Amino acid sequence: MTASEEKHLPEHVAIIMDGNNRFAKKNQMQKGEGHREGKNVLDPIVECCVEQGVKALTVFAFSSENWNRPQFEVELLMSLLEETIHDQMPRMEKFDICLRFIGDRSRLPAHLRELMLQAEQRTANFSTMTLVIAVSYGGMWDIAEAAKQIAQDAVNQKIQIEDINVDLFGQYASLGDLPPVDLLIRTGGDYRLSNFLLWQAAYAELYFTPTLWPEFTVNEFNHALNIFNSRERRFGKTSEQIQQKKLEN
Repeated sequence: MTASEEKHLPEHVAIIMDGNNRFAKKNQMQKGEGHREGKNVLDPIVECCVEQGVKALTVFAFSSENWNRPQFEVELLMSLLEETIHDQMPRMEKFDICLRFIGDRSRLPAHLRELMLQAEQRTANFSTMTLVIAVSYGGMWDIAEAAKQIAQDAVNQKIQIEDINVDLFGQYASLGDLPPVDLLIRTGGDYRLSNFLLWQAAYAELYFTPTLWPEFTVNEFNHALNIFNSRERRFGKTSEQIQQKKLEN
């Protein structure tokens, strides 16, 4: 039994890190500076996940729709992502964390794609936890890409049409080798998924907070974990069935 199972904690946590621009406006900072403040919040959350036994943390850094933002903000976010990768590498090595990226890399600068690939290769064999950064990512894009790959494999007779089911589809979607998302946190006060991990978070517990991402603390993260621990996850079953299974175990 894993540490996360013993504590009834999520194996896979996902975070929509929202509220950076509103933080900057609230604190009369220059445009874009909220993103820089938000970049520093991730490190203690990652360390907390390691301490608590969470096996995977996926964060939404840049969505498919974020390409529509002002050019200066897009360029700043790309620059901050590059800084984040450089900053995270010593942390990945210290805590034995595998660093991965998901999303449509075709629109990213070539040097950034190369840096991402190098980071993934360098940490591929680290196994304490997996940190996933979603960049140029959208859940609908993810599902469409999985469908496209399945169709191609069917045409090439690598799979049969009869083989296609929920389990197979999940293997083609991003993060198919990781546990499904157990807990999805969104900061910033909005109550929507914003096209994030639509397949992987189908049965995730949702935690929404008005706290802006640059103000999100380890204490509130632990509170979200406690809220998760208090919820009964039925997956379509009744409460009575869940209780009976607990008694049998």
